Amino acid sequence: MEERLVDVIDSNGRVLHTYPITLGEAHGVASDADYQAKALQAAAHGTLVPDAELPGLSARMHQSRGGRLQPSSDEISTTSETKLGLEQVVREQAHALWEQEGRPDGRAEEFWHRALEQHLKGRAYVLWQQEGSPDGGADKDWHQTREFQSQ
Repeated sequence: MEERLVDVIDSNGRVLHTYPITLGEAHGVASDADYQAKALQAAAHGTLVPDAELPGLSARMHQSRGGRLQPSSDEISTTSETKLGLEQVVREQAHALWEQEGRPDGRAEEFWHRALEQHLKGRAYVLWQQEGSPDGGADKDWHQTREFQSQ
């Protein structure tokens, strides 16, 4: 089956995340609705928003690129949208930073916070790009990313 991108959108019309979705062969000929339904399931499973907000989510086929799925600037794994996934991504980045600085003792918390900040800035930048890089939008996306992380 073909892999397609699906945007998950909150009740305010903001794209929260774009999922790469592949449906199994059991689906036969898949419709856009099948891809959208699977993206909403991924959003629920990945705790993209609190459970109370799940009914307000919608999905649409990603519109910024046509044709086959190509690598995009969003190199942040979709697993980073879950709390466990976020911790794993930050842990790996913190370890890499620690190694780059010669493995100093007693600075684990410093490396953790630096890695988290780098990851969140990257996530905010991707959101800003997905929205078309609007003037003044970077601050909004930064605050939205920080709010999501703190939940």
